[in-house]
Amino acid sequence: MFSNPEKIINQIGNDWSSVKVAADFGAGSGAYTIAIAKKLENNGKIYAIEIQKELITHIKSLSVSEGLSNIEVIWGDIERTGASKIAGHSVDFAVVANVLFQAENKNNLIKEVKRTLKHRGFVLVVDWTDSFGGLGPEQGSVVSRKEAQALFEKEGFSFDKKIDAGINHYGFLVKNE
Repeated sequence: MFSNPEKIINQIGNDWSSVKVAADFGAGSGAYTIAIAKKLENNGKIYAIEIQKELITHIKSLSVSEGLSNIEVIWGDIERTGASKIAGHSVDFAVVANVLFQAENKNNLIKEVKRTLKHRGFVLVVDWTDSFGGLGPEQGSVVSRKEAQALFEKEGFSFDKKIDAGINHYGFLVKNE
């Protein structure tokens, strides 16, 4: 039913040595944060940005239990410019997973991702394809792959490739041009 972050991350490619800084916008329970932190090993770090303080605490605990020292958690609103507290043009790779359907201001969210991303940096976008009888987001909140791609392209991103995110999710990579 749910997407598999490790499987999704593995589709991106094997060369993670060029990624020094990653960011998980709307990190939630930290599943993508942990998967990326493991890929980066000690060669890079990942910011986990989340507005819910209890989830920040959960990610901190998870990073300790997994023995990962390359995760930095940030309490911040990803829909406000500068509120992620990440320096501009400092991120090589960003994740926006299962967030678009929740975002009230999708354009501001994408602008904040773009503000932090280096030129030619990549963004992994993953979200629900449908409501699935209430197991996913409410029907009116679902953002289709086509709509999501158009939102990113409107902000100057270019489509790179599709990612298999499972039967209930879509995934794709965009590049900051």
